[in-house]
Amino acid sequence: MSIAAKLETLGVTLDDAPAPAANYVPFVRVGNIVYVSGQISKADELITGKLGDDMDVEAGAAAARVCAINLLAQVKAACGGDIEKLVRVIKLTGFVNSTAEFTAQPQVINGASDFMVEALGEAGRHSRSAVSAASLPLGVAVEIEGIFEVE
Repeated sequence: MSIAAKLETLGVTLDDAPAPAANYVPFVRVGNIVYVSGQISKADELITGKLGDDMDVEAGAAAARVCAINLLAQVKAACGGDIEKLVRVIKLTGFVNSTAEFTAQPQVINGASDFMVEALGEAGRHSRSAVSAASLPLGVAVEIEGIFEVE
């Protein structure tokens, strides 16, 4: 099954990739590797909150899933609009807006990791880091950057 077809069965549409909010590019392609800048938890609206305070793990994981969808939108843009050129996810680095006492960052970032495997199968399996942040841009709950192999 194609990537686009699998995303459709999951009810996911890859919108146009979000434009950068400052002086950086949303992705850099070097040969067959695409480095995608951090994608924040923003669907129609910003998903804001602090894990361990006003947001629970399930809501954080849902925010991480949104970040993963935004990452794929950037990969699609890097491939000239053809998501089928994605070969595999290499690495995700997730940042979780959380209190000092919160220690479930990996469970939050699982929202992105699980989505990548659900959408891409074995090609979605990746290495990963999940870290805490005292705050994130615009108060978002999660930000994730990624490295991808493409054709």
